[in-house]
Amino acid sequence: MSTDAKPTDFSAARIHETAQQILTAGVLPAIVEAGHPVLRHEAAPFDGQLGEAELGQLIDLMRSVMHKAPGVGLAAPQLGIPLQLAVLEDQFEVDPEVAAARGREPLPFFAMLNPSYQPLGTAVAAFYEGCLSVSGLQAAVVRPESVRLDFTTPDGTRLQRDFTGWQARIVQHETDHLHGILYLDRAELRSISSNAEYSARWAQPDISHARQELGFLPDR
Repeated sequence: MSTDAKPTDFSAARIHETAQQILTAGVLPAIVEAGHPVLRHEAAPFDGQLGEAELGQLIDLMRSVMHKAPGVGLAAPQLGIPLQLAVLEDQFEVDPEVAAARGREPLPFFAMLNPSYQPLGTAVAAFYEGCLSVSGLQAAVVRPESVRLDFTTPDGTRLQRDFTGWQARIVQHETDHLHGILYLDRAELRSISSNAEYSARWAQPDISHARQELGFLPDR
């Protein structure tokens, strides 16, 4: 998708300073909410703005924030740091029927730097998503069912991994964050629901009932 996101104007020094302020605060930082410009700029590629120890500390902190939220991914811009870094992990217990419908399997923790993804094949899937930076809402998003992720590990190794199902959705959602894209940019707008309405009506293994009742993704 094309995006109007402009590159962050944070210098390497300012990125370092911002990270240091968060790391030395002694408390878990708040998650930045939609409307903050840091979420709408393309984050800076990681290029040594943080030392090895600092990077490791930031990754550990981001993992703690993600667990507390709780969520399955967190990007550095969500802490106000415009750096192409995200952490991902999905170890939640999920109803077997839901897991089967969504292709949801546990995702072991990993951190990725400077990620990009490409669809594998033409298959797509639509499910409801939420976001830690968009409080109170859920919306259906059509995404490629499988993707190939190119990224750098914290130790500097460039890797390529393939993901499918819910893991692919998490990878795409978090990578998008680093390029100024929120899931609502890709969402079916007629599907947008409050958390309360989603829980009461649409928290089902798939979106078929919501699609019919709310009138999105109509049969063609």
